Amino acid sequence: MSSRKPALNLSTINPSIINVHYAVRGELALKADQYVHALADKTEEAKSLPFEHVVTANIGNPQQKGLNQVPLTYWRQVISLLEYPDLMNEHLEIAKKIYPEDTIARAKKLYEEIGSVGAYTHSKGVLAIRKRVAKFIEERDGYPSDPESIYLTAGASAGVSSILSIALKKGEGCLIPIPQYPLYTATLAYLDAAPLPYYLQESADWSMDHETLLKAVSEAKTAGTPVKALVIINPGNPTGACLSKEAMEAVVTLCYEESIVLLADEVYQTNIFDPEHRPFHSFKKILKGMKKEIADTVELVSFHSISKGVSGECGRRGGYFECVNIADDVMEQIYKMASVSLCPPVSGQVGVDLMVSPPKKEDASYATWFKETSLIQDNLKSRSNLMAEHFNKMDGISCNPAEGAMYLFPRIHMPQKAIEEAKKRGKEADVMYALDLLDATGICAVAGSGFGQEPGTYHIRVTALCPETAEFVGRFEQFHKDFMAKYA
Repeated sequence: MSSRKPALNLSTINPSIINVHYAVRGELALKADQYVHALADKTEEAKSLPFEHVVTANIGNPQQKGLNQVPLTYWRQVISLLEYPDLMNEHLEIAKKIYPEDTIARAKKLYEEIGSVGAYTHSKGVLAIRKRVAKFIEERDGYPSDPESIYLTAGASAGVSSILSIALKKGEGCLIPIPQYPLYTATLAYLDAAPLPYYLQESADWSMDHETLLKAVSEAKTAGTPVKALVIINPGNPTGACLSKEAMEAVVTLCYEESIVLLADEVYQTNIFDPEHRPFHSFKKILKGMKKEIADTVELVSFHSISKGVSGECGRRGGYFECVNIADDVMEQIYKMASVSLCPPVSGQVGVDLMVSPPKKEDASYATWFKETSLIQDNLKSRSNLMAEHFNKMDGISCNPAEGAMYLFPRIHMPQKAIEEAKKRGKEADVMYALDLLDATGICAVAGSGFGQEPGTYHIRVTALCPETAEFVGRFEQFHKDFMAKYA
C-alpha cells in the first residue's frame, strides 16, 4: 500500500473555506434534493414518504421545476435569435412567421453590437449594453450615469463577491443587516474579514434603527476592528422590508461621517407591492439628492440582477454594479480583477439589456410583455399577502407582511420543550423545525438561523413563489399544529 498522503485534506486546504456557510443550499436543500430524486425514481424510500412531491420554498429561483414561472416571451424570442442568427438571415421569412417584427429588429441590433454570443466580450461587458444600463439608471434616478463606471457581472452575487474582496483586508469589518442574505457572511468568512451585525427591528416591520447601527460602529471601534463597508439589502432579503427615504439618508450620512463605503444590494427593486405608500428609492438617487459635500464624496456601489424582478432568469447569470465616487486608481484595480475572469456570460449580458430596456408601448411585443410581467408581479404580491395572513392566524407564529422582494420571514414562538429536544439533536431549534417540516410535508424552507436573528428568537424563510399556495398553506398549517401540540 502506498504511503503517499493526499495533497488535499481538511487540514491542508485554505482554512477560510471551512468557515464558509451558506444556509440556502445547505443541509435542508440537500435532503430535499434527495427526496426529489427518490420520488422521481420511485424508490423504496419514496414509498414511505407522507407526500407525493417536494415544495421548493427555500430559494428565490422562480423558473425552477415545481415553481414553474413561465419565461418572458420577449426575452426568449430575442435570445433564441441570437443563439441561432441564421434565423435572421437565410431563414428570415420563416422567422417572420414566428417572431414579431420588433423582436427580430432588437435581436439584429444586438447581433451587430455583440456578434456571436459564444465569443468573449469586453471585461466590463458589452459597451452598448452598459450605455443602456446607464440610461436606465439616469431615467430612474434623474442623475447622470457613466457607462465606464458600470460592470456587467455573472449575477449580482459575482459583483458582490468581487467588490468585497477588493474593499476588505483581513480583519477589517463590514456592517451587515441581521437577518441577512448568507452570501455576505459566506464571502466575509472566505476573506477572513469581520462581519459586524446590526439588527433590524422585527417589531417595527423589520425597519432599520439608526441607534442600533451607531452602536454596531461604536462596538467595532472599541474592539479595534476598522469599519470599512456597510451592506444594505433593499428591499430586504429575507424580510421583504423597504427602507424609507429618511432611513436611507441617515445611512448615507453615517457613511460620510465614518468614511465607510456603501454597498447597496438592490436586486429586488422591481418587486415592490405598494409603490404609492412604500416606493423603492435607489441609494444613488438618495445620495445625489443630499448636500454637495456628501453627494460628491460618499463611495457607493449598487447591485442589480436579472435573477429576480419579473424575469427570474437565475440560471442565465446576469447582473451589474455601478460605482459612484470611487477613486480612479481603485477603479483601475476593479477593472484588473474583472479582466482576470475575462468577461461575464454573454447570454446574461443580453438579459441585462432586456431588463433595462424592455419593449416600448408602440412595439408589437409590448402587449404580451406587459400582460406577462403584470401577472407575475400580481401573483407574487397576492401569494405573499395570503401566506402572511395565514401565518398570522396560526398559534405560535407571527409574520410581518412583506413590502417587497419574494420572501416571508415568519417567527416561530418555539416551545421550551422543542428547544430542549433540538439541543439533544445537536441542532438549532429552527433547524429542527425546518427538518421536521420537510420530513412531514415535503416543504423545503430555510431556518432563520442561517440568516441571523435576534438571540432567543426563531424564524424560517419561505418564498412566495409556490403556485399552489392553498396546498402549501394547508400542509404547513397541519404540520405546525402537530408540532406545537407535540412540544406543548
